[in-house]
Amino acid sequence: MGFLSVLSYAHQLVAARVQPGDAAVDATVGTGADTLFLAKAAGKRGHVYGFDIQQEALQLARRRLEENTSSPLAEVSLLLQGHEQMREAVPDNLHGKVAAVMFNLGYLPSEGADPSVITHTDSTLAALEAALQLLRPRGILTAVLYPGHAGGNEEAEAVLQWASALPVSIGQSIIYRQLQRDTSPYLVAVEKK
Repeated sequence: MGFLSVLSYAHQLVAARVQPGDAAVDATVGTGADTLFLAKAAGKRGHVYGFDIQQEALQLARRRLEENTSSPLAEVSLLLQGHEQMREAVPDNLHGKVAAVMFNLGYLPSEGADPSVITHTDSTLAALEAALQLLRPRGILTAVLYPGHAGGNEEAEAVLQWASALPVSIGQSIIYRQLQRDTSPYLVAVEKK
C-alpha cells in the first residue's frame, strides 16, 4: 500500500478532529484543495476562513468550491490577507474554538503563477502563534513544509524549531517525513492541549 503523502496524512489528522458545524482555517489557500477539504468536513453548519495574499489563489479556490457537487459545504470566507492576520480576521467568538488550522507553505503551484511569491519565515511564525490561540483544546494545526525551493529550507527549519520548542503544556508536536531525501516535503503537526 505504501505510506501516505504528506498532504494525505495532514488530511487524515484533520479529518479525525473536524466535525460538522465546526470552524476551521486554511492559512494558505493556494489552489483551494485544503479549503474544499475543510468545507466538506465542517459541513453546511460550519465555517471555513481561507487566507492568501494572491487574488489568483482565491479565484482558484472559489472555482474549486463552486465545482463541488458531491456534498454540502461549510460557509467559506476567502480573505485577501496574509495568514499572520488570522487572529484579527477570525471573529472573537471563535477564538479558542477552531477545530483545525492548515498550512501548506511555499508558493502557489499553479500554471502562470509567480514562483517568487512565497511564504516567509517571519509571517509564518506569527501565523503559527495566532493559530495556537484560535485552536480549541485537542484542535490541530498542520503545516506542510517544502524545503526544496529558494527560501523553503529556512522556513521549514524555523517551523520545525518552533514546534520542537513548544512546551508540552501547550501542545504536542509530531513530524512526518521521508528521511532519505532532504528536499522532500514534510509535515509538522501540533495538537493543542
